[in-house]
Amino acid sequence: MNEPEGLRFRRLNRPQIITDETHEPQYKGTSTYSGKVFRVTLLTLGGFLLLPLIVVGFLLECPIEPLPFSLSEPPLMTGCYEPNLKLREAERLFEDQLIGPESITNIGDVLYTGTADGKIVKIDGRKMNVLATLGNPPCGSREQEHVCGRPLGIRVGPNGTLFVADAYLGLFEVNPVTGQSTLLVSTRRMVGGRRLSFINDLDVTQDGKKVYFTDSSSRWKRRDFLNLIMEATSDGRVLEYDTETKEVTVMMENLRFPNGIQLLPDEESVLVAETAMARIRRVHVAGLNKGGMDTFTDNLPGFPDNIRRSSSGGYWVVMSVVRLNPGFSMLDFLSQRPWIKKLIFKLFSQDMLLKFVPRYSLVVELQEGGACVRSFHDPHGTVAAYVSEAHEHNGHLYLGSFRSPYLCKLDLSKV
Repeated sequence: MNEPEGLRFRRLNRPQIITDETHEPQYKGTSTYSGKVFRVTLLTLGGFLLLPLIVVGFLLECPIEPLPFSLSEPPLMTGCYEPNLKLREAERLFEDQLIGPESITNIGDVLYTGTADGKIVKIDGRKMNVLATLGNPPCGSREQEHVCGRPLGIRVGPNGTLFVADAYLGLFEVNPVTGQSTLLVSTRRMVGGRRLSFINDLDVTQDGKKVYFTDSSSRWKRRDFLNLIMEATSDGRVLEYDTETKEVTVMMENLRFPNGIQLLPDEESVLVAETAMARIRRVHVAGLNKGGMDTFTDNLPGFPDNIRRSSSGGYWVVMSVVRLNPGFSMLDFLSQRPWIKKLIFKLFSQDMLLKFVPRYSLVVELQEGGACVRSFHDPHGTVAAYVSEAHEHNGHLYLGSFRSPYLCKLDLSKV
């Protein structure tokens, strides 16, 4: 054997040293196989998780029939809308003694409000007593609301009586001393071929001859208000009740959740919060433009509820659901995705969904032209939650709520 051949032989038969590197090629195939197993397992688990949702999507009925609609990008929370903590300066009144004081009015220093258990309550200083009950017991639950009644908007008429909008029962006039109530318009009444299903807010002219009120939907009742918000049905109306002829006339229709209503000083127009569209409309109810409508202010930073006059000549507008920008607005996101809305309503109850709504309370003062003057915030609803109205009296804002078990009182001199 010559030397080159010997070298070749020794190289070929050289003993191998076992190291981690020598096994690396053997694991490449195993690693690829493990990755495939992992992906298959992950896809299988995903399928098992999605299968119930698919079954629910096909088998369960959905209570709403939403259609896609467009909202503008929310305004930036800067300038007049800059977040602050001013609503946390408010004081809670009668906590756990009244539930859902939606709307507030006053005669002198005596306050009046309607509660979730169907009562009209009179508040004089630190004393509170029940003035009237519009419906019949039992009261206190969502299922009993239509029997018990749910007073919402409340105003004082020129003769010193209270005008009350009950969501289920109709329009009432209530004596603030005796508590005697008179039904003016029943929800059983057909108006324009439709029943009044969700009477919400009202306002009265200075001579007491006309009462303007909102009927938020012909399809949904108050206890299903979240269905109405999510579906954004355009079946809401503004109506006029003539106290002399007793006639009810449709002034405007095809609105998406008309809510709070406020007469302008000339009483030829009313401002109407179109909640689902995050805007306020101006409906002309008298004068040359009667029957017309335009936009008072559009693209609000939240979904407006009641509107009330401010002492400066402007308007207080409250919002309990805010469209954060920067941030995320679920209702804006869902507005063009009706299939997600349907799936959500198949999986969760209304009470469960309300728990996911951020408790951001916002009160805005608007000028006569609709521009923002100032705003008060409680970003987490720590003090004032689920606000529905801001009623100004004697240097204070009294904040109503559609759900909270208290009234709030904010000293305007401190904010």
